[in-house]
Amino acid sequence: MKTPKRLLVLLPALVLGVMACRKDDPEPPTTTTPPDTHQPPPYDPTPYALVLPANLPPMAIPPDNPLTVAGVRLGRYLFYEERLSGNDLMSCATCHAPALAFTDGHAVSTGIDGIAGTRSAMPLMNLGYAHFFFWDGRAITLEQQILQPVPNPVEMHQSWPATMAKLQADTAYTDLFHAAFNTTTVDSLLVAKAIAQFLRTLVTGNSDFDKAVRFEGVMTPEAQQGYQLFQLEGGAVGQIIPVAGSTPVVGQGGADCFHCHSVGGNLFTDEQFHNNALDASPTDPGRGGVTGDPYDFAKFKTPTLRNIMLTAPYMHDGRFATIDAVLDHYNDGGHASLTVDPFMKFTDPEEQLGLTPEKRQQIKAFLNALTDMEFVTNPAFQDPGPP
Repeated sequence: MKTPKRLLVLLPALVLGVMACRKDDPEPPTTTTPPDTHQPPPYDPTPYALVLPANLPPMAIPPDNPLTVAGVRLGRYLFYEERLSGNDLMSCATCHAPALAFTDGHAVSTGIDGIAGTRSAMPLMNLGYAHFFFWDGRAITLEQQILQPVPNPVEMHQSWPATMAKLQADTAYTDLFHAAFNTTTVDSLLVAKAIAQFLRTLVTGNSDFDKAVRFEGVMTPEAQQGYQLFQLEGGAVGQIIPVAGSTPVVGQGGADCFHCHSVGGNLFTDEQFHNNALDASPTDPGRGGVTGDPYDFAKFKTPTLRNIMLTAPYMHDGRFATIDAVLDHYNDGGHASLTVDPFMKFTDPEEQLGLTPEKRQQIKAFLNALTDMEFVTNPAFQDPGPP
């Protein structure tokens, strides 16, 4: 059967028309996802050179978390990272501000839900020398301490899996983790290690006291007198003072500070736990809540006196707004209780430590001489901004 001539004429025109239409059709959308070509920076284990003041002891660095330049850098970013909290508004630095010697200036700290805690934010300095962390010493390493505030419902109130997911989604952080730990996988233990590295660099040791010890300067005569009082027993000179469970001591007219705020090592803390006679009937179990030992009830870790004039209010619950209120407490002797420290020797209302107005001024002059403004203004410790 022959094709009609009319159809033979129309076929080429139809073909040309179809070709013309196809030529003008838009390109179909591309659905292929381009490959991820991002490469993290190389792992960089370069050691961080921690320079310690000559009058401070050597610092023991955990062998499983050595200080590296990349690790300290990552830790600094994480310390100021608000995504560690459930509302993306609170970082470690919220309660530990450099200008206040890494405290927050409040009696007790408040978390993201507006819930106030029961204890004051402890200052962060010379932590590489510490053996216990928190007021009750419930963490025995800095890394353990760092893991606790994030999931705490009264503090940052965010699970670690949620925290890790936020950081994992940010390429800037996966790059920082790879440089520091040779992995792009964000892990809570590595977060803790990095922040711990940064915190171990927060060394303070350049106050007027330190300069005097190193023969680089002198303290004022008033501060020198305060330092002498700091190291002497309290009570009237020659007074026989009973000590519970121990040998009586002879009064020296001093301020009685050295028993807990040890001068040895120039750290100004004995790293121990004491009931310093705050209450006749304590309610916070303190160290006893950790150990379960009734003997430890209402005992709290001795804070360092370094930068003490920047860290008000004072005590574990921030009950004393000023250093004068603290001196009042010790001069009056405080309140006897079952676990009160034996060196709180003046809880008898008939006895007093014996701080005259002149001695108080000298003590405060010495405490001022423990202030290290280079520490609180050190650019290496400030907020670096977003990674």
